[in-house]
Amino acid sequence: MMMVIHRHPINNISRVARLWDINFVPLLLTCVLLCSGSIPTASAHTDAAQTIPRPYHGTSASDDPDYTRHSRYLTMQDGVKIAITVYQPSSIKSRTRHPTILHQTRYWRSIEYRWPLSLFKENLPRGLMGTYATRFLSNGYVWIDVDVRGSGASFGSRPYAYSQKEIQDGSEIVDWIIQQPWSNGRVGALGISYAGAAAEMLLVNKHPAVKAVAPLFSGYDLYPEIAFPGGIHLSWFTKTWTYINNQLDQNQLPFSSWMTQALVHGVSPVDDDSDRSLLQMALTEHQANWSPHKEALGLIFRDDIPLSHDIPSIDHLSTQHYANDIADSGAAIYSYSGWFDGGYQLAAIKRHLRHNTPLNKLIIGPWDHGGKSNISPYNVAPAEFDHQGELLKFFDYHLQNVNTGIQEEAPIHYFTMGEEQWNASETWPPEARNVQYYLESDHQLTTNLPNHDTIKDQYVVKPSVGTGHQSRWDTLIGQSLPTPYADRTQEIDQLLLYTSAPLEHNIEVTGHPTVTIYLSTTKTDATIFAYLEDIDEVGEVTYVTEGQLRALHRKVANSPKYYPKGIPYRTFTRQNASPLVSGEVAKLSFALLPTSYQFKQGHQIRLAIAGVDKDHFSVLSGKNPTFTIYRSSSYPTHLVLPVVD
Repeated sequence: MMMVIHRHPINNISRVARLWDINFVPLLLTCVLLCSGSIPTASAHTDAAQTIPRPYHGTSASDDPDYTRHSRYLTMQDGVKIAITVYQPSSIKSRTRHPTILHQTRYWRSIEYRWPLSLFKENLPRGLMGTYATRFLSNGYVWIDVDVRGSGASFGSRPYAYSQKEIQDGSEIVDWIIQQPWSNGRVGALGISYAGAAAEMLLVNKHPAVKAVAPLFSGYDLYPEIAFPGGIHLSWFTKTWTYINNQLDQNQLPFSSWMTQALVHGVSPVDDDSDRSLLQMALTEHQANWSPHKEALGLIFRDDIPLSHDIPSIDHLSTQHYANDIADSGAAIYSYSGWFDGGYQLAAIKRHLRHNTPLNKLIIGPWDHGGKSNISPYNVAPAEFDHQGELLKFFDYHLQNVNTGIQEEAPIHYFTMGEEQWNASETWPPEARNVQYYLESDHQLTTNLPNHDTIKDQYVVKPSVGTGHQSRWDTLIGQSLPTPYADRTQEIDQLLLYTSAPLEHNIEVTGHPTVTIYLSTTKTDATIFAYLEDIDEVGEVTYVTEGQLRALHRKVANSPKYYPKGIPYRTFTRQNASPLVSGEVAKLSFALLPTSYQFKQGHQIRLAIAGVDKDHFSVLSGKNPTFTIYRSSSYPTHLVLPVVD
């Protein structure tokens, strides 16, 4: 059955539907998995005319497209039925053939509403990317939402995320698309979080019809970016994400209110499944799905054998594992993230460095996971950036041969918080000089190298230390951050703190700050967290970025060809394990997550050190250790900031 829809008024839906869009859709949009050599530098800021991404509104002025919608099952070669929903323009510019955007998700391709909302279902958003779909339909695209195998209304089970069969499904779906009379033979893919990686995984098939993809707010190498940052299990996330997946796979809403439960039935069955019998059969098969949290609990090193023998290795969950095949596809890639997008801004950077061709773009804004909010401390508000227009600019060029101007822009755009300006660069990181800040007496940070020996500070690790639930990690499941890291001022007695003198002029830090900590403890292992913070003239503390390291993984290795320049690289493999020796001084060097931030004149730079983050990361068993942090000429613990002039 095909349904004709006229003027899809997303902006005029009922108040109750707005509650749904505000409270639940962002949650699902932002759920994620568990979803390098010499790079030449360029001038830090290119010509001002190039620093702001050019606005682009597309090739059509229509905001209310006419389109048809139908859903069905496609049967894969192994017999598994995959649920898809096709949105097809009805009468845009008299074209009969259109490019296609493929959106593969594990968070329900379409929502089924209960009565009375079901009476108005044609005017309600159906999928998680509903507003994106409307904008693309307005500009002559077919849009297809897919429940990946083992999720939503699709049959099959999930032995792990992005299994070989799931990747192959994408190629078979593209085969079906280009055989349709409405297809112009060109396909693009995009998605947020899990769906973003699914878009990138589509390139593994090297299908010639797939010309461009946009992995939005998604991972590249999941072990250090999201599952084990610094080798420390991000247990809060893997546990929460597993719960969300389990609920969805049982056709239940995670964290939903009674009102939402009363208004939403679950995932939409396909059109021909009026009695939902096929949906019930599919849901039964989902019971065999894997448990990301259970698998993560069994890992310490990235090369540990997973508990489930169905998973070859944790690396098979990452697009980095397939980088050579992805590069061979020849498709254009737009890497897209935000400074508070968990660890995915690092993922976007690494992806762009690996696939650094004239076709590819990188953008990092002042955004949370999903890009719905600005998180710059100078403007915490809903994001005003036109994500859909920016993506249309990319896809119109590659799928419709429209001169959108994107090919003339700098390949990299990034937003500098504090300065509140967009900047551009030909390469990442931009040219900068490394400024070293050393630990000094009275908990000072100074640019002077220590000239004394055997000076040290004691820090008893506080098990109560955490970053709360207004953090970068919480955005990964849709938590809004009206007051990011709100309690940093009150934690002065919980952390080991070192603060600079007031700055004599503004300083822009863009790139990858690093810390080198000389530490001894009686334990053979430890976790250490470092936070870069900004203190204004009245003492208010603003979080800038953070990094962490499990000491067991402290051994630094030679960085691969496409790794970001100038930051410590480690393999996190068992053969490179390096336990601490009781009483011996160990050198722990690690990068903080990348940022672009302007410290204002009169402000102070603060380095905060902790031994746990109880709110997000696993705490090592045993008695809380005492750290001895050295700040001598022999062991000069220091912070390195990449300062752009």
